[in-house]
Amino acid sequence: MFAALKNSLTLQLNRCAIQTATRGYAQKTERFKWCQQEYAVPKAILADGKEMPLIGLGTWLSPPGQVVEAVKTAIDVGYRHIDCAYVYQNEAEVGAGIEAKIKEGAVKREDLFITSKLWNTFHRPDLVRSACENTLDLLKLKYLDLYLIHWPMGYKSGCELFPVDKDGKTLYSPDDYVDTWKEMEKLVKDGLVKSIGVSNFNKNQIERVLAVATIPPATNQVECHPYLTQKKLAEFCKSKDITITAYSPLGSPNRPWAKEGDPVILEEEAIKKIAANKKKTAGQILIRYQIQRGNIVIPKSVTKDRIESNFKVFDFELTDEEIKTIEGFECNGRLVPLLNQYGHPHHPFEKDEF
Repeated sequence: MFAALKNSLTLQLNRCAIQTATRGYAQKTERFKWCQQEYAVPKAILADGKEMPLIGLGTWLSPPGQVVEAVKTAIDVGYRHIDCAYVYQNEAEVGAGIEAKIKEGAVKREDLFITSKLWNTFHRPDLVRSACENTLDLLKLKYLDLYLIHWPMGYKSGCELFPVDKDGKTLYSPDDYVDTWKEMEKLVKDGLVKSIGVSNFNKNQIERVLAVATIPPATNQVECHPYLTQKKLAEFCKSKDITITAYSPLGSPNRPWAKEGDPVILEEEAIKKIAANKKKTAGQILIRYQIQRGNIVIPKSVTKDRIESNFKVFDFELTDEEIKTIEGFECNGRLVPLLNQYGHPHHPFEKDEF
C-alpha cells in the first residue's frame, strides 16, 4: 500500500504539580497537568482554558448494539472523554451509555468531556445549529464539550450522508468552511457547545479559519500513527495554540477498505519488540507514543479487555531511542485518504499539503 514503507516526557506524572508532558515535544509546560482525582488522567489545557482529557474512547466503526456497553465499560475503567460523530450513526447508543452511568451515580455530566462533529452535508450556515441540536438530542445532552467541523469538504445538503449523482459521483456543496466556522462560533455564544475545533484540516485551511475567527479552533483532529506522524502539521498547530487529537492511532486495521497485504503497524516486529521489553501490548506502545508527543489520543474499541488495556498507558515511558524507532516507520502512509473525493475544491490531501 505504501510506496516505500521503511523496515524499520519524559512524562513524570507527579500528582500535585503541572508537568512537562513530553520529552522534546511539548512547547508549554502548563499545557498538561496531573489531576488528583479518583481516576487521574492528564488533561490538555485548550487555548480557551477548557480542560480535555488526554485519552478518550473513539467510536468510529464501533458496531451497532455494542456501543452502549463499550461506553459504560470505558467510564467504569476511568475514561472521561468520549469522541463521537453524527456520521458514525451510533450517537444514540453513546448517549444511552452516558445516561446510564450518570443515573447510576458513577459520574456527573460535568465530569465528562464529550466531542461530536458536524457532518459534511450540514456545512450550509443555516443548517449548522439544527445539526448540533440533533446530535444533542441523540446524545441526550444539553451541551457538547467540543464540536468539530468533521471535514473541510461540504456535500450537498439533504437526507443522504453521502449524496451521489446517477454515476455515483459525490455531490458537493458550494459552501465554504470559513462561513460554516462563523456559525460554529454562534454555538459557543449560545451555550450549545463549550469549545469548537476542526478535523482533517491542512495548514492552509487552518490559516483561512484563523483569518476570520473570533474563536480560534481548540484542536485539529487528524489521522496520526507511526506511518503518518504529522510532525509538520503538529508543529504548525502548536505554534497557533491548537492541540492535535490523533485518530486511528493504532492504524485502523479494521477499516473497511483495508486490503490483504497492507502494512499493519501493530504487527511490525520493531513495535512488538518494544512492547515485549516493556511488558506492554503493541497498542499501549502506540497510544503512549502519542501521549509523549503531547497529542490527545482516541483509540477505538468495544472489547472490555482492550478498552481497559488502552487506558493503562500512564505507568511507563518510552525512551528517546524507542521513539526514534517508532518514528522510523514514517512514510506519509495515510490510511484514510478519501481518494474518491479528489476534485473537491476543499479536499485537504489531494495536493499533498500538510
